[in-house]
Amino acid sequence: MSTIKVIGIDLGKSSFHLVGHDHTGREQLRQHLSRSKLIQFLSQTAQTTIAMESCGGSHWLARKCQALGHEVKLIPPQYVKPYVKTNKNDYIDADAIAEASTRPSMRFVGVKTEAAQVISVIQRIRASYVKERTACMSRIGAILLEFGMSFPKGHGKMKVLFQWLADNGEPLPAMLMQELLEHHEYYLQLNKRIAGQDKKLKQLVEQNEDAQLLKSIPGVGDLTASQCLADISDAGNFKNGRQLAAWIGLVPHQYSTGGKTTLLGISKRGNKALRTLFIHGARSILSRPDVAVAVFGEWILELRARKPFNVAVVALANKLVRIAWSVLSTK
Repeated sequence: MSTIKVIGIDLGKSSFHLVGHDHTGREQLRQHLSRSKLIQFLSQTAQTTIAMESCGGSHWLARKCQALGHEVKLIPPQYVKPYVKTNKNDYIDADAIAEASTRPSMRFVGVKTEAAQVISVIQRIRASYVKERTACMSRIGAILLEFGMSFPKGHGKMKVLFQWLADNGEPLPAMLMQELLEHHEYYLQLNKRIAGQDKKLKQLVEQNEDAQLLKSIPGVGDLTASQCLADISDAGNFKNGRQLAAWIGLVPHQYSTGGKTTLLGISKRGNKALRTLFIHGARSILSRPDVAVAVFGEWILELRARKPFNVAVVALANKLVRIAWSVLSTK
């Protein structure tokens, strides 16, 4: 085992496939282990490099490996695919992971802390409630449309649904009213659950110094700050603010060949949740010109005069991300 330089692990729900390479890249180990056997095996293995794809369960296992003294390298799955040889199976995947981890130009994912993963869980549950609330509102609107009533959009109208029905004066069957009542109660319950998730995130932000620094950036609130804590494990993983903006997907998508540079729209690669929140924050600033000028000066007005509104929003979002990187890396 002392000859092994790196062990690639193909992660599964209950079974794990391991392939170990020596310093010359030759395969020296091939194992198929259960979850409990894997931890036992790693605890008995001399300190080495453990490589895995960054996927479900990888951060938990990475922390376990680090606690056992191993060096951990998490690789984005799309960067492993080019190293998969011929047909695909679990051992071939593990072999590709081990090989990819030794490439000098390979990019790796920082290991998340337990606290960061908890914040991510709260955010995902909140997002699921918001999605279900939107579906609930759409169902109520569709039901009323079947009975010849066009219900207005927005939460303001939905909260006073039955007052709107009374003002409309259209008679509805008693059983339908019962269904609407139950569904409206579900809508109100989702509102309370979303508010509860918001309260949890606000408390976490208030207790975290980094989050408070992020909130000092215009356009960054509790949601954005907490999402940064969950997804940006270490700002030092990025050399500069542009790398963070590229990771979030706020830089131009490049399609260049033959010495001719072609820049398209934003790449939309990487972290969709953070990209959405920073763009919403930039839009809130740009929609108030007096605030935008007070914070960013005449640059923002000149940009707005030269470019369409949405292009200016993305440019401002890019700037906010770079400021966030600076805040996190120079605190």
